[in-house]
Amino acid sequence: MTAIPPEPGADELQCSAKDCRADAVWALRWNNPKIHTPERRKVWLACGGHRASLSAFLDRRGFLRDVVPVADRDLPAASQGASDPA
Repeated sequence: MTAIPPEPGADELQCSAKDCRADAVWALRWNNPKIHTPERRKVWLACGGHRASLSAFLDRRGFLRDVVPVADRDLPAASQGASDPA
């Protein structure tokens, strides 16, 4: 049986901003309290240039929970110390 190669760029983490293909530096962890349990976290990725605008978008809606370096995106919030929602 032949292994299926991964999709091109499947291991690359890119910014979630529309039309941005820059490498992600930040993970914006959020949830919508109307549909997600309090511990549930969805993640948007952001480059340095889009961190503020994506954070502001989520924060205006009351969805932003924390912002962490992209390498820490899967760690529980309690293991990371203080969060940085800006």
